[in-house]
Amino acid sequence: MSTPEQILADIFGYQTFRHSQREIIQSVLDGIDTLVIMPTGGGKSLCYQVPALLKEGITIVVSPLIALMNDQVAALKQLGISAATVHSGVSSQDKQLINEELKAGKLKLLYVAPETLLSDRFLSFIQNQPISLIAIDEAHCVSIWGNDFRPEYVKLARLKELFPSIPTLALTATADHATQGDIIKQLHLKKSRLFVSSFERKNIHTIAQPGQQRLRQILKFISTRPGQAGIVYCLSRKSTEMMASKLQANGLRAEAYHAGIESAKRASVQHDFQSDELDIVCATIAFGMGIDKPNIRWVIHYNMPKNIESYYQEIGRSGRDGAPAETMLFFSWADFLQLQRFITDSEAAETFKKVQEAKLLRMWEYASASSCRTNLILNYFGEFSPGPCDHCDNCLNPPEFFDGLRFAQMALSAVVRAKERLSISLLIDVLRGSFKHEIRSQGLDQLKTFGVGRDLPYLDWKHYITELINQGYLSIDFSDRSKLKTTPLSSAVLHGKTDVKLTQFIPAGQKKISKQIETELVSGPIDQGIVTRLKQWRLGLAKSEKVPAYVILYNRTIDQIASSMPKDKNELLQIDGIGKAKLERYGDEILEMIGSEQ
Repeated sequence: MSTPEQILADIFGYQTFRHSQREIIQSVLDGIDTLVIMPTGGGKSLCYQVPALLKEGITIVVSPLIALMNDQVAALKQLGISAATVHSGVSSQDKQLINEELKAGKLKLLYVAPETLLSDRFLSFIQNQPISLIAIDEAHCVSIWGNDFRPEYVKLARLKELFPSIPTLALTATADHATQGDIIKQLHLKKSRLFVSSFERKNIHTIAQPGQQRLRQILKFISTRPGQAGIVYCLSRKSTEMMASKLQANGLRAEAYHAGIESAKRASVQHDFQSDELDIVCATIAFGMGIDKPNIRWVIHYNMPKNIESYYQEIGRSGRDGAPAETMLFFSWADFLQLQRFITDSEAAETFKKVQEAKLLRMWEYASASSCRTNLILNYFGEFSPGPCDHCDNCLNPPEFFDGLRFAQMALSAVVRAKERLSISLLIDVLRGSFKHEIRSQGLDQLKTFGVGRDLPYLDWKHYITELINQGYLSIDFSDRSKLKTTPLSSAVLHGKTDVKLTQFIPAGQKKISKQIETELVSGPIDQGIVTRLKQWRLGLAKSEKVPAYVILYNRTIDQIASSMPKDKNELLQIDGIGKAKLERYGDEILEMIGSEQ
């Protein structure tokens, strides 16, 4: 009998499990329903792939992500594992071949889209198959509290009725406490075990800053990182096309990706990006889910995402190989209001809208925070850390605080004297003494506080007012056209009975990082000539086999080979990512390319 450790080493080419993978696998092998919360890149797939190879019968994997299913099946076949996928993009002829393989007992893993799985015809068919495990990926989609609720996922509860004795493994990268409980309830998991891995990605450096001169800053950022793979996320289709056009004009290999582009073009962009023939994708959130590309070095958000779950999933697509990665988030009040309108104008139930509004507000708090950003995310997901993370901008380059009581009193006094009918922009105009028509028509130029803050630039005031909102001294009434209102904390400020600490405003592009993240993946120097040779060989092989390049070998595997320079197959087998199947298929070629004896 094989063990999980033997499967990990012989098939997948790794010597040790990561995080809580081993405990999760044992829970599944013991037949216990299990919920796994593990960040993007944490190794969720091994939690069902290893048990699938140890248990008799077939493992059904449910996923809404066609690209991910296709890639995982391609990767499994590279390892000599019999796997297939069924979804809307699979031809009738291929479906017939899969049916025949199932009947013959040749398949170990079958990836299925939820719509396909829940069809009466498919359910009737698989009821006669020896199912050993049902794995439900992206399980947060089952919950109204999650960041990507999908009604078809709720129907997956039917699986427990049809297969009551088959263990269910539910997995997701992001789920807060409320979502975790709802997943267990909605999927009818019985006496389930919960595994929550740490959400901290120490190799990812995060930075957030106000959305000024975004295009200029992005061009500057990318120019210092030539050839690196990255994603620029935008809120609108028009923005993705504008950004891609600007990057192309600067000689960069970039393309736009959004749902309005014809499917053949989207497939081409995705293929080229995965094959390292395209460096940058400028995309809406339609791109990225299910993209298992390990060497994405940076992710930029041109606009603020709608919630922390979406943001954390999206930045988690960088640095999946464990090497240093960078993320940059731009945010603005205009972004917030636009996302707020999306929620308000939607036809969703009021309960759902309130949940989404609360999540959007937490995202704003994250973007405009002056404390450790990582700890804010960890706290959001129920994980708590007392010290600085040392890989976010606020820890690496702490903001400068000063006594902001005078500025706070100016702003609060103006709000009170204007009878709480000012928006953020109108408040700034009053403080700076603007004579705009809107100011004069409402008589705001007659307020005692009119012009008291004219010495401060507009962006400085915007920064300070945002901090006053975050600290609870002001609130925004969304039901009254986003007007600013006082809070129970306002009186103490107005009467000078409390301290108010604000941070210095830093203009666009002037944030500095005082430390560099260091994540060692190899033990010695890397022969870049060998790296180039192996990558060229890998690209040619990937094209001929019609699979993404990383399915052949991960970049980190190539780096380890070029660093350790294995002398024979035994030494090559010790490299992470080289199992017996890949050793058999590629070992001789690899050793020949690096000039080692075979």
